[in-house]
Amino acid sequence: MKKGPVFILAIESSCDDTAAAVLQDNVVLSNVVARQSIHEEYGGVVPELASRAHQQNIVPVVDVALQKAGVSKEQLTAIAFTQGPGLMGSLLVGTSFAKSLAMALQIPLIAVNHMHAHILAHYIKEEGFDQPEFPFLALTISGGHTQIVKVNDFFDLEIIGETTDDAVGEAFDKTAKILGFPYPGGPLIDQFAKAGNPLRFPFTKPKVDGLNFSFSGLKTQILYFIQKNVAIDPQFIDNNKVDICASIQHTIIAILMDKLKLAVAETGIRQIAIGGGVSANSGIRQTLLEAQSKYGWKTFIPKFEYTTDNAAMIGIVGYHHYKTQRFSTTDVVAKARIDF
Repeated sequence: MKKGPVFILAIESSCDDTAAAVLQDNVVLSNVVARQSIHEEYGGVVPELASRAHQQNIVPVVDVALQKAGVSKEQLTAIAFTQGPGLMGSLLVGTSFAKSLAMALQIPLIAVNHMHAHILAHYIKEEGFDQPEFPFLALTISGGHTQIVKVNDFFDLEIIGETTDDAVGEAFDKTAKILGFPYPGGPLIDQFAKAGNPLRFPFTKPKVDGLNFSFSGLKTQILYFIQKNVAIDPQFIDNNKVDICASIQHTIIAILMDKLKLAVAETGIRQIAIGGGVSANSGIRQTLLEAQSKYGWKTFIPKFEYTTDNAAMIGIVGYHHYKTQRFSTTDVVAKARIDF
């Protein structure tokens, strides 16, 4: 193993953001993200357009990340990249670039699980942010995933609960679409909810056994609720927007918290860490902070820039892979679905 500081170039291309970061050991030197606005016109991510944009963005994004970090490609120790899960066309761009650069520089290549990275983002060294001790429970919430993971070590993770249908991010975005909000609508629900009454419109929480989640029924319930009330009053959404959003968000958070409380009761683990794009939601963050005094939990909320898709989180997993010599060969392939 190379002596001295470890410089990891990390690449993330699982969906519609092209991202690159440079880490020195567990410290982020740069974290660059190129976002794709084209998908707003279509109300969701179009995979073919996403992969084309990645092809255009990846070279300049990596170049900017290296420049901001003040690190040359010759100084790099290893290259980490997102192997999956994600959109296959998008993943192929990042995988191919990482493999080619690692071969050219003759340095180790490290394949990273995107969801693993959301969890280990807590181990990026940042002033003012504590790192959870093992074991802890991770709630990973994103547009494509909703999971409760028991984390025993950096590479010992066990999914103990997950969604049986829609992910929580889907629930937010699809509900926002029902309300006529532009894509992505989840952040708009969060924004309007701050001014609303969360108890104005009660919605029924789904009954799902164990630690698993379900959000498709809630989405359908909201659809029928909106259709019924708009038929009576065409201005119903505009006149009640903040209360509708607050009530929807309150219900989704209650579903997540019910399962977390059950997971704590079953495992005895009282350290809770959140990750994934939906962990940027202010209501979820506030509820988890309140849970520290309410339930005696110790909660960990990542720095905002490490919640949505980014390459720094890929880099921290890459760093721990490097320390334990967990390298990939050049025949590694992208995978749309992948387990821990």
